Amino acid sequence: MSGTAPAMHVLANGVRLVVLPKPEAQTCQVSIFIRCGSGHERRSRNGIGHVIEHMAFKGTATRDARRINLDAERLGAEVNAHTDKDHTAFHMRGLAAHAPLLLRMLADIVLGATFPAGEFEQERDVLLHEFTEDADDPMSTAFKLFDRAAWGLHPLAQPVIGTRANIERFSRDDLVDHVAQHYTGANLVVAVAGPTDADTLLRDTEAAFGAMAAGAPNLLQPPAWGGGVRTRSMAGSSQTHLVLGFPVPPMQADDPTASLAAALLGEGMSSPLMDQLRERRGLVYYAACSADLVDSGGQFVIEASTGPEQLDDCLDALAGLVTAQASAIAPIDLERAKNQMRVRRLRGLEKTGRRLEEAALDALLLGRLRDRAEALARIDALDADALRTLFGRMAASTAALAATGRVPRATSDNARRRLAAQGLAV
Repeated sequence: MSGTAPAMHVLANGVRLVVLPKPEAQTCQVSIFIRCGSGHERRSRNGIGHVIEHMAFKGTATRDARRINLDAERLGAEVNAHTDKDHTAFHMRGLAAHAPLLLRMLADIVLGATFPAGEFEQERDVLLHEFTEDADDPMSTAFKLFDRAAWGLHPLAQPVIGTRANIERFSRDDLVDHVAQHYTGANLVVAVAGPTDADTLLRDTEAAFGAMAAGAPNLLQPPAWGGGVRTRSMAGSSQTHLVLGFPVPPMQADDPTASLAAALLGEGMSSPLMDQLRERRGLVYYAACSADLVDSGGQFVIEASTGPEQLDDCLDALAGLVTAQASAIAPIDLERAKNQMRVRRLRGLEKTGRRLEEAALDALLLGRLRDRAEALARIDALDADALRTLFGRMAASTAALAATGRVPRATSDNARRRLAAQGLAV
């Protein structure tokens, strides 16, 4: 392994090492990604991955929680972790010379976490506070309802944070069993960015993870799209929060059309979404559009917050924008969206953490590292017909809609009628 291009090497047990050389940098980032998220949890264990993310730092066979933090912080290293629908990740960022140390410390956390019972009971209270804060957030609640409308009882529709009952019930044995089942070589990527030596990193990775059980890939069955309307009134909210979406191909399709369509519809103040809803009509202060692509599932998502007295007009406008793009794509919007995506992707290359995550997920879900120049060329090659076709397929599908906060009476039936009047099925 040599040179300056991103590279991937696979150990005999399936563990992958991804190296992003950055010879000009003074620091490095070392991350471990596991193909294990809320989508891999059965209902009785929903939320366990998020609990494991918290508890991994509470003690290993050789270090207690304070020593884990001190060992990183005495080097000036930053420590972080996150859980998502299709993966969990642990990160350390510090001086480039400390990359081998950071890798060994992360390996100790991922492979050697003991989940001390006393620490677990204390952290359980922290997790319940986090759960309550999330449950009180109307937009977060809207996204959870939207996922249920879109994907029904499929595990990908489960919230990453889990349920209160599960958090209260989980035992240490549950955590140990889940890690043993899912944290295997076939599902793990070590990702390093910085001015590091790839051959040395390969030896270090082999030493840390070479004895790990290979296991089998944590595969997800693609969810069937449902659609429909879900609402929840929440006391104390003065706005109505909306999430509207449609099915698009998953990450494995490696298709940039949905991402370009999201940029065209809703990125920037001059986009149709913001220009029509905010600038011209004053229906929203906030609105956004994204293509959320994960392992085996994809959602085209529009989110907006409006006043309940403006809800009907907002629903009409949102549906009308989708069907309008199915009929015609303005050349200036296509030009804007392509340039916005190009700048965003190039800026992403300059952000170590984002670039590293993208490469690690490439390795986990695609089995290869995508060429960035080729990806930009594929975006440039997309034309108005490709976008019209995608918007047409979305308009012909069954839309999923969630509304939370201050929700007027009979919103579900009213929303169905209004979306249908604009050409959308719900």
